[in-house]
Amino acid sequence: MADQIQQQQYSETRYLIIYGYTRNELSKVLTRFEAHLPQNISMSLNCKQEFAKITLSGTDKSLELLRFNLNKHQRTIAELFREEVLAFEDLTISEILGRKLLENELTVSAAESCTGGNVAHRITQQSGSSAYFLGSIVSYANDVKANVLNVKRSDLDNFGAVSQEVVESMAKGVAELMHTDCSIATSGIAGPDGGSPYKPVGTVWMAVKCGNTVISDCKHFKGKRNDVIEAATNHSMVMLIKYLRDNFALEEDLTDE
Repeated sequence: MADQIQQQQYSETRYLIIYGYTRNELSKVLTRFEAHLPQNISMSLNCKQEFAKITLSGTDKSLELLRFNLNKHQRTIAELFREEVLAFEDLTISEILGRKLLENELTVSAAESCTGGNVAHRITQQSGSSAYFLGSIVSYANDVKANVLNVKRSDLDNFGAVSQEVVESMAKGVAELMHTDCSIATSGIAGPDGGSPYKPVGTVWMAVKCGNTVISDCKHFKGKRNDVIEAATNHSMVMLIKYLRDNFALEEDLTDE
């Protein structure tokens, strides 16, 4: 019995959820890091578009030593990627967003054009999302943007539906309509048709509103139609996650056991 107790191995895992890097970019950095890991700790990388999960797994006879080493290496990776680290648990983007909203007792709505309701779909995949998600408008047509979300006709005419001016108005309009603290808006060209030299297929404007603050971003996503829709959905949700992280919630602590 004493020999069995002496040989007992403890196993634990640590996670980092990172957004904003390609697999190749992550691999270049992590290959050097992995080379210095002790033999009892392994690392795996799971990527989909710019969403990545890094898993550190370890075993040791000493639970205290195992936790110390896992936490140390988790902190090292976090320092490498800094602002792009979204969470230190095995969570999806929609789970992270839901937690941030619940922590701060905030509500959210969505106004979607090119994503066609995918933002709302992803948010409502989480059990209990009714506590923070109030509703969405799929404003695919310009008439809906103007008549329902109060986007100015002059902005639609002068700048086009895929523009900073329009997507920010969409975010404001749906937040006012749904009476939510925050909102997410998307407008873009998912393809395969509809692009132009100035706005090629894959161009997406995204905006998030929280309180009186509206921030927007334009990205040129690659891939097929569904790839663009998924990428725009992820990026717009991450925009709100980062805003809440930096302006509302306390910074998430690393595992400290």
